[in-house]
Amino acid sequence: MLELPILKMSFRLTKFDFSHFRYFAEKLQPELLGGAVAIVAVGLTAAYFYRRFTKVPKRCLDPNNFKEFELIKKTQLSHNSARFKFALPTPNSVLGLPVGKNILARGRDSLGEEVMRSYTPITLDSDVGYFELVVKMYPNGKMSHHFRQMKIGDKLEVKGPKGRFSYKPGQVRAFGMIAGGSGITPMFQITRAVLENPKDKTMIFLLYANVTVDDILLKPPNEWNGGVGYITKEMIQTHCPAPSNDIQILKCGPPLMNNAMTTYLNALGYQPKMQFQF
Repeated sequence: MLELPILKMSFRLTKFDFSHFRYFAEKLQPELLGGAVAIVAVGLTAAYFYRRFTKVPKRCLDPNNFKEFELIKKTQLSHNSARFKFALPTPNSVLGLPVGKNILARGRDSLGEEVMRSYTPITLDSDVGYFELVVKMYPNGKMSHHFRQMKIGDKLEVKGPKGRFSYKPGQVRAFGMIAGGSGITPMFQITRAVLENPKDKTMIFLLYANVTVDDILLKPPNEWNGGVGYITKEMIQTHCPAPSNDIQILKCGPPLMNNAMTTYLNALGYQPKMQFQF
């Protein structure tokens, strides 16, 4: 196995400029499985982030009923992945999704049958007036068909929040994140939340793998100089925080990958309470 480099990032923002976050978004992005492994150890210093509104914004999600949101922008990221931007009802509306939670989207497959899947937006409630999803569209995926067919002006049915993970600033000293494929999205969401909170000193360590370099989404258009191979027990031991009651390892990837990571983590002494799988 190759010696894999560690990219260390530390951010301190002193004025309101979302382009800083967009640059960061283009560094850490979704979609992977086994081949190219991006390992990022991020020491996150807090970012000073001004509120975009002075009144309490309207929260749009309903946990019991589906609501429609219009697609206003679609950006192709790779041969099978795209970024979808949906408008909220007003410029001051927020989705109303707690950090660490996800939404349930409803659509139609190629046969016209109803299908539902869970997704984690890459935006937060600090993004007002819209929310964004990064979606990998598989050739035979049922919900993939729905997203593949979506055009500007079409509407997506969504309800939520849902999910078992609850995040609050400083709940742990450090997160170790192990992601595969679109499993990067909840990790990205939590990372952004830490960056935007000047009081949150949580350290984040990320192991992120993709099938190929081209499957690494939202990355700058440069050549890949990182490691290649599967995530191993040795990589976890080297690049994630050691077992402790004040750390947590978050996992999100394909089932086979999640199972393998759980086996490695157990062998390294991470107790079940130190692990969470999205």
